[in-house]
Amino acid sequence: MRVLIIGGTRNLGPSIVRALLQDGHQVTIFHRGRTLYELPREIEILHGDRTERADCERLLRRDFDAAIDTTLYNGRDAAIAIDVLSGRAGHYIFISTGQVYLVREGPQRPFREGDYEGPVMPEPPKDDHLDHDNWVYGIEKRAAEDLLMEAHAKHAFPITSLRLPMVNSERDHFYRLQNYLFRMWDGSPLLVPDDPGLPLRHVYGEDVVRAIQLCLTNRKTIGRAYNISQDETMSLREFLDLTAKIAGTKLQITAFPRHLLDSARLLPHCSPFSDPWMSSLANDRSKQELGMTYTPLPICLKRLVEYGREHREPPPPGYEQRNRELEFAQHHGA
Repeated sequence: MRVLIIGGTRNLGPSIVRALLQDGHQVTIFHRGRTLYELPREIEILHGDRTERADCERLLRRDFDAAIDTTLYNGRDAAIAIDVLSGRAGHYIFISTGQVYLVREGPQRPFREGDYEGPVMPEPPKDDHLDHDNWVYGIEKRAAEDLLMEAHAKHAFPITSLRLPMVNSERDHFYRLQNYLFRMWDGSPLLVPDDPGLPLRHVYGEDVVRAIQLCLTNRKTIGRAYNISQDETMSLREFLDLTAKIAGTKLQITAFPRHLLDSARLLPHCSPFSDPWMSSLANDRSKQELGMTYTPLPICLKRLVEYGREHREPPPPGYEQRNRELEFAQHHGA
């Protein structure tokens, strides 16, 4: 197959490229050229900005058997993709997000695909940056998905939507798990909020790649949305206990009121998985219709810990505040 990847150089991108090449596909990447990543020689590289209609029309008006869109975040760009790729892409796989459920009113965790329909919450105050920014992200992802599904209903645009929770991968450009690991390895306590927090139900990056592979040649997935999520649900403490055990280190945790950590500007880096905007997704449909199986969490964590250990230099962004964290803990009597 001739497969177009829009994006493809961060986080999941390199793994998607590798898997497609191993499956014998011809791969074209369309990206801005800003992310440094050594791409395989056998792929075609198109440099352009997917938010610019002129770039898309100039570079993408040709036929592809499938397109995988990893960098679609709003309705405006969805409209461009529909216009340019209609009749030219045999299958269009949209990497969506579980945040489309978080801006809904009423659904209970874990969210199911049927929870998508319904009223959305009102816009939070703009001065509440955390809630407002996350609300905008979820609303704009919904706008993109709505346009794509409308194009499918009206014009048979071949959309499949994969809704992802937080992704744990070796190339996570937010360095979330790495920030925990480096704090464990330095022998001092982790600082976390003292509230229970949300249950963690993330997904391993390689499982997302497998879902893409399964959808790619399965036309029964067109017009459907799938939650892609690990099987396990656990508390932050259970997750950190397991991670520390795999990393071969003693876990030390000190809890403080969230408002103190916020006011000191220590979150999110001191505890990335204490984010109040994390989705929890039920994965039954992906198992039943795609035949998905998910890598057990201990195996995922072992791979991620080994990767983190091999890439300990330089420390991840966010770890530079570590001295401030320890000074904060000492000041507050920990």
